[in-house]
Amino acid sequence: MALTGTLKDFGMADILQLIGQQRKSGVLNVQDKKSSVQIYFVEGSIVRATAENRNKQDLLGMMMVRADILTEAQLEQALAIQKRTLRRLGDILIGEGMLDKATFRQMYQLQTTETVYGLFRWKSGTYAFEQQEVDYDPGSIIPIDSETALMEGFRMVDEWPMVKKRIGSYEMTFRRVRSLDEPHQEKDKTKELGPNERAVYSLADEDTTVRRIIDLSRLGEFETCSALGKLTELGYLEALAPSRSGRRLGGQAKIDVLGSLRRAVAQVAVGCAVLAGVGALSYLALSSESGVARMVMPRGGQDAVASHMRARIEFAVEVFRLETGTLPGSLSELVEAGLLSRLETQYPYFGEWFYRIADSEPEGYLLLSPIP
Repeated sequence: MALTGTLKDFGMADILQLIGQQRKSGVLNVQDKKSSVQIYFVEGSIVRATAENRNKQDLLGMMMVRADILTEAQLEQALAIQKRTLRRLGDILIGEGMLDKATFRQMYQLQTTETVYGLFRWKSGTYAFEQQEVDYDPGSIIPIDSETALMEGFRMVDEWPMVKKRIGSYEMTFRRVRSLDEPHQEKDKTKELGPNERAVYSLADEDTTVRRIIDLSRLGEFETCSALGKLTELGYLEALAPSRSGRRLGGQAKIDVLGSLRRAVAQVAVGCAVLAGVGALSYLALSSESGVARMVMPRGGQDAVASHMRARIEFAVEVFRLETGTLPGSLSELVEAGLLSRLETQYPYFGEWFYRIADSEPEGYLLLSPIP
């Protein structure tokens, strides 16, 4: 079966559904400019998923270290044995008594599902399915039915925007407001607490970030964040804004710090205004020689001002994140919050700076200057 194309024409849902319905065995390769993911199928069920450009932190061994299943020393020892013997990592870890089969299976399954579900967020890319025989270790993973993966993927896509509104930063922490033994006021059955919420509640405290809770819970990013959002909504947890210093701020101390940061934003704005004035004068001096008036700043001056404007916008984003615990959805929200003026979202290009939330970026968002 030849199956190739682009994700814009034929999405992940269509691909999984087709492979599942026809109960095909083979390898699906999905790639974009940054990454390449391979999903292995046996009779329409997913048995493995790998990413060629996977971040070191997302490798199976490091996932187990972050989950406090292994120590770094144990992982290094296992990798050294693997290098000498070419045995599978799981066989080494289990054979050396570093973990049991059930725990390894849980983590292997988690890595596979996280890789597959992550593809549902891809907006572009290409795919190619090659039909072939696929070997896998039944002791490492329970095959995932394509229909199940499809339904879970749809659920995550539908619910993720709401989850992100409640959990805006992986550096947030939480304060326990009340015990799980205290019933909430909601009558909706969907608001009942399940095992995921109880597991996450036990991990949440003022010193444990969302990122750390995801690692320790072994539930995956979406399920952990969803549980945190539900516990917050029902009043069991209180979300605390992240602090760049790693210390938790509260009460008047937090108000004072935010006030100082807002004053600092204003000072940065003054500096940018001075630079803009210098750039404009440079332009006028150059343009007066030809006698032609054009709203274009000299390239050197434009680049200098743009560099400072980028720093100004980034600073405003961080203040917004500290105040609200979430990233702004657009630059307009920074304007509404009084952290930027409308002109500052465009200067010095006379076109809007490009901004969007992007989980793939280190700071959680992408900021690009418009084409001059």
